[in-house]
This record gives sequence, structure tokens and C-alpha cells, in this order.
Amino acid sequence: MTRVIAAGLYAIGLAVSSHLTTAAEPDAAAAPAAESQTTERPNILFIYTDDHSYRTIGCYPQSYPWVKTPHIDQLARDGVRFEYAYIGTWCMPSRAAMLTGHHQYGVESMRMAGEYPGSTYDPDQCPFWPRVFRQHGYTTAQIGKWHTGTDTGAGRDWDHQIVWNRPRHPSNAGAYFYDQLLETNGGPPVRTSGYSTDNYTNWAEDFIRGEHRDAEKPWYLWVCYGAVHGPFTPPHRHRSEYPGIQIPVPADI
Repeated sequence: MTRVIAAGLYAIGLAVSSHLTTAAEPDAAAAPAAESQTTERPNILFIYTDDHSYRTIGCYPQSYPWVKTPHIDQLARDGVRFEYAYIGTWCMPSRAAMLTGHHQYGVESMRMAGEYPGSTYDPDQCPFWPRVFRQHGYTTAQIGKWHTGTDTGAGRDWDHQIVWNRPRHPSNAGAYFYDQLLETNGGPPVRTSGYSTDNYTNWAEDFIRGEHRDAEKPWYLWVCYGAVHGPFTPPHRHRSEYPGIQIPVPADI
């Protein structure tokens, strides 16, 4: 049985979980049905967007009046919306904070190194929490932008991984959204055609439907979209949806 619930982590991410429910076998001496025990281990889909302002998400009262995000808004209504959550406001610091559970100043050993934007970290000093999911029987996967060190953690933190890794491949600087060099499970990079958001979504759907994982194990999937990152590059099919809209420049810039 699969029961779907949602929880929100907005401005940078959205977490959605579906529970795999295992009921105990019926027994004549068991307690009444109303008191029967179930064991639930949630599947977790964590959708993460780069440099995404909460003012461009409709479920927040501070959002601009022209914002249209009906699907995210529904997840917020059906689940949990975090209103007091703070994190590094740039792409790499926010990723480091999410992966370690520390504020960016408390993330040990992660440093810029080599050719820009190369960076390194010591996985023993800087453990990432997907590893904890693996230790507790989860299949872990990450799809999309990495940008948190040349070491992507394939095989250590992630059982399945398809990533755009600019720190290891500086030539990816010109391929933020189209024609990306992508690594699969730590292998050599392959040039991939198509729009990144569409590709990441399709591969995430494949994983959720059962590819690249053990159907008997719960899963954690982190999907990282980069197209919200400047320079903003929506697909052609969306470019006419907000004609004439100008986003105000914050007063402190």
C-alpha cells in the first residue's frame, strides 16, 4: 500500500514523501484491527532549486501577485510549509548546509581548490546525511546539479547518481541548461542533449517508477534543478507566460 503525504522546504527545496506500509499478518490472538500495528518507512523525494526566492512561490503571502505555482501551492496546502528556515543564500553554500546539517560557517574541510570552480572536501570531516539513509537500508539517488566538490559521493553517499558537476568539469560553465556534460555513477562524462529541467524530471520519474533501485527497499531521491539559477533560462514554451513582468530590485542591492 502506498500513502502519499507532502512536506515543504521552500525557497530552496520541496520534500515529498510516500510511505511504504507493511501490516502485520492477521492472527486469531491479535489485538482488534483498530489496534493493529503497522511499520512505515517513508520514501522521500527532495526537490531542490537553485537561488530560488520565496517571493516567486505562490504559497507564501510575500509572493509577487503575478506568480503562478499551483502545483507547489497544492503540496504546501496538503503538507507542511516551513516558515522559519535559514540557509546560505548561494548555490554551493546552501547545498553544503543541506548535505551536512551545518550552517555554511560550520561546514568543515570544504574548500575551493584547483581550477575554478574546483572544490574539495574530506568526507570523514564533512559527512553527508544521505549516507545515513544508506546505513538504515535506503536506496539513495541524486539527479541534477551537484556543484559541491569534485567528489560527488557516488557509491559512498549515493547508490544511483546522474549529475551535472561543474567543479570537476569546468567546461560545463557554458552548459548550464542545454548540452550538458553529465556523469552517471562516477563514470566518464557524456554530452547530453535537451533542456536540463526536462531531463532531470524524466530520469527522476524513471527512478520513482522502479528503475535503478531495489523495489523492496525504501528510497531517498534528491532532484536538483539549476535553471532557476541566473542567467535565468526558461524553456521556450514558458517565455510568453509573464509578458512585461519586471522583478523589483531589492532595496539593499
